Amino acid sequence: MNLRAVLDMVQLRSHLPPLALTMGEPAGIGPELALKAWQDRETSKTPAFVLIASEAQMAECSSRLGFDVICHKVETPAEAADIFPHALPLLALDEDCEVSPGDLDPTAAPCITGAIKTAVKLASCGEVSGIVTNPIHKKNLYDSGFSFPGHTEFLAHLASSGGKVPRAVMMLQGGGLRTVPVTIHMALAQVPAAVTGELIMQTAEIVHRDLVRCFGLEQPRLVVAGLNPHAGEDGALGVEDMTIIKPAVETLKSRGLTIRGPLPADTLFHEAARKTYDAALCMYHDQALIPVKTLGFDTGVNITLGLDFIRTSPDHGTALDIAGQGIADTRSLEEALKCAAQMAVCRQNYLHKSGA
Repeated sequence: MNLRAVLDMVQLRSHLPPLALTMGEPAGIGPELALKAWQDRETSKTPAFVLIASEAQMAECSSRLGFDVICHKVETPAEAADIFPHALPLLALDEDCEVSPGDLDPTAAPCITGAIKTAVKLASCGEVSGIVTNPIHKKNLYDSGFSFPGHTEFLAHLASSGGKVPRAVMMLQGGGLRTVPVTIHMALAQVPAAVTGELIMQTAEIVHRDLVRCFGLEQPRLVVAGLNPHAGEDGALGVEDMTIIKPAVETLKSRGLTIRGPLPADTLFHEAARKTYDAALCMYHDQALIPVKTLGFDTGVNITLGLDFIRTSPDHGTALDIAGQGIADTRSLEEALKCAAQMAVCRQNYLHKSGA
């Protein structure tokens, strides 16, 4: 990137609204992570954010852990930029909750979902430059009547317009690697039937578009992992790679994408191979997550592509077993905040250059 482009991006960053950070599961480490991320704002160069949370829960967490953090209530995210250097800007929820660390309570569900709804509303109208979500505990939400498989599906539902729900794509980033699971939370036995050419093409086109728009890559290089061992070994170990994946890849090439595959997954993630692509599309959950978590377990970021707003999240769970002990590692959340801020700058730069 030349000097002019760098200066333009710095200027854009200075004019962007803050990020929105949601509380997540209050019985987990989310509240602690939010407090620590603000405490570490100078040493880790954390971008400005406004926390959307229960005021009572944050006060209890800060007091219990003995943190010297002042939560300053704000009415709008616009107030956060001036406040952030001196206090943690808090957009307090109408619903309040106060639960004990490690003890799940379904009555906290309105706070959890309320924070997400508020963040999406703010992002949709441009009051925040992106959303960073602390982890939720899906079983706890299910017990309260939550009907979505997880965060990503709920965000897509909230982003729907005119009855049309956008196709949201999960991308994991960590250790210098980006992976995208084409199928996500399903039993391994269900994967072969779920992998279709249309699904592969939809996923690849969304990844390509957002790598251009939100990561500043002019022509992203994509690879596609095979479903079967050795990418099917020319049909000897399964025909899906020949009959489904390869035709999809060829069609994507004809549409102008730089893409290769299907490639054997067992040789796709070593150091030399990783230098040849910008993102790898994988056929199922563990095929995508194992390499990222191996290379960057403590710094991985979960990114949602395909939405009209930016969303990232730390790539870990609620950690109920260590909640309330003050030992939660903030690196993944800090990386998620930095990633969201960088994506926001790239997106503004892209819109600026395209005249949109």
